[in-house]
Amino acid sequence: MSASAPVRTAAPPRTPRLSRRAASTAGAVLALLLAVLLSLAVGARSIPPGEVFDVLLHGGHSDAAEVIRTMRVPRTLIGLMVGAALALAGTVLQGITRNPIADPGILGISQGASVAVVMAIAFAGVHTLTGYVWFAFAGAAIASVAVYAIASSGRGGATPVKLALGGAAINALLVSVTVGILTTNAAALDEFRFWQVGSIAGREADVVQQVWPFLLLGAVLVLSVARGLDALALGEDVAKGLGQNVAAVRIVGGLGATVLTGVGVAAAGPIAFIGLAVPHIARAVVGNDHRWVLPMAALIGPVMLLVSDVVGRIVFPPSEVPAGVMTALIGVPFLVALVRRKAVPA
Repeated sequence: MSASAPVRTAAPPRTPRLSRRAASTAGAVLALLLAVLLSLAVGARSIPPGEVFDVLLHGGHSDAAEVIRTMRVPRTLIGLMVGAALALAGTVLQGITRNPIADPGILGISQGASVAVVMAIAFAGVHTLTGYVWFAFAGAAIASVAVYAIASSGRGGATPVKLALGGAAINALLVSVTVGILTTNAAALDEFRFWQVGSIAGREADVVQQVWPFLLLGAVLVLSVARGLDALALGEDVAKGLGQNVAAVRIVGGLGATVLTGVGVAAAGPIAFIGLAVPHIARAVVGNDHRWVLPMAALIGPVMLLVSDVVGRIVFPPSEVPAGVMTALIGVPFLVALVRRKAVPA
């Protein structure tokens, strides 16, 4: 009797995707730590990394210690917060609208905050960054409500196309209001110009203390709808079949995005393209599961903003290019690449 061929047993299932995601997350954390170190060390006066660590651990009263404590630490903290806020906001907006080019700027939320700041400067006599914060929050919230109200009217409710069109309409209206106010108020124009370019320079530690609770609230809201965003990506009917309340996912996610956009715009002005580019980078790294995409976006967003800010400090010394300008220089080619790859549907 011939010997039978050996029976091959299936190998135990492995989790390469999980291992890759964990490795990618560790890499993003390391990149973030490096970006923080560069932000603290690089500028008009470069400070060796060893001296940076010494100041952070032991303090001191040297000129370098004063520069790090009073200027670069607040600047870096604001960069961390704003980068994470805008990246999370963009990720959840792309999820709830199922639109790959959705971000707070395109949907009019950032412009709502801008209009509120212009009105605060022109009519309320507000002239400090800490004063702008609350007006920016209010403006972002009102713009979000207006966009959702427009998209929800008529048949079919708030569909992705109607949300995008409503955002475009509100954005155009608010741009007109902003220009109208600024052209009739030269003093407001001079002050608004500094804020409008989008920068994390010159911000005080008080701004960090004011906005971090809202960053935490917004992050909790968007993370709570991660599973809902995964279901919504399959289509509304499928999401409903999986037991998801689509309207609740959109409302909670939109509220979280509004709060996060208010954080970013209030602290640093309207900084473009982080909310657009970072979600795509995060998905390319960890896949489409929003339980991984959202945390990865919260890591990559600050890296992009801090690196843009550092590059802006050194390209034309001793002058600085605002971070908002540098992120736009990065974001425009990225958007063109998205269109060329047909990631943006016609």
